[in-house]
Amino acid sequence: MTVGSICTRRIITVEVSVDIAAAAEVMRENKIGYLIVTDKKNGNRTPAGVITDRDIVVKILAKDVNPHALTAGDVMTREPLVAREDDGISETLHRMRVLGVRRVPVVNARGQVAGVLSIDDAIDHLVSQLADVAGATRNQPQAKKRSRA
Repeated sequence: MTVGSICTRRIITVEVSVDIAAAAEVMRENKIGYLIVTDKKNGNRTPAGVITDRDIVVKILAKDVNPHALTAGDVMTREPLVAREDDGISETLHRMRVLGVRRVPVVNARGQVAGVLSIDDAIDHLVSQLADVAGATRNQPQAKKRSRA
């Protein structure tokens, strides 16, 4: 199973030049706490970094910095862990655990932003797999009855 098969395809991004107040507004409007910061290279929207709501609180608000004075490019985590759509889920989750991140941008073969993989996506996938296992064991006695008939 690949990252592309379970990642969230609803992508909310901001450009590196957007000021932090505007980035925070995008988060508020979309009820999210994570943004992929993009940079256009050769016409492609590629991930340059990421910003979390915690980044804004810790790096801007707690230091009483004017959120209009800094851009997303100033505050973002540069060179974030990025997964390709065809990367394996297990390997990607291992890399996330090692780095201590809960979300990663997902890119297509051209390096363009294609989605976001979150821990919640992985949990949903795991729950679905466990439900299939439980269903298989629960339905096993019925299958035996059908084979005897």
